[in-house]
Amino acid sequence: MAKPESTSRPRLAAGCRWAEPTGLERMLLYPEGAIRLRGTGRDILERCDGRRTVQQIIDELHHQYKVANPARIEDEVSSFLEQLHVKRIVDL
Repeated sequence: MAKPESTSRPRLAAGCRWAEPTGLERMLLYPEGAIRLRGTGRDILERCDGRRTVQQIIDELHHQYKVANPARIEDEVSSFLEQLHVKRIVDL
């Protein structure tokens, strides 16, 4: 798996969509199933709108989670997006 480019503009892949929120959890529906997202995973994926770059997503999360190590945020965002790309949930 290749690390996403900082200039990539991730977005939900064709056939993927958000289900109506149920409480604090949101469901992401995709052709092979569904994922219930909370916390930082949800924060990352909600920003994958095709307009923000990977770097902008990292910067926004760093601003939101000020006490977190910036390098760790970058690694976790990149890893999460790589995994979702492999599962055909996110286009990079």
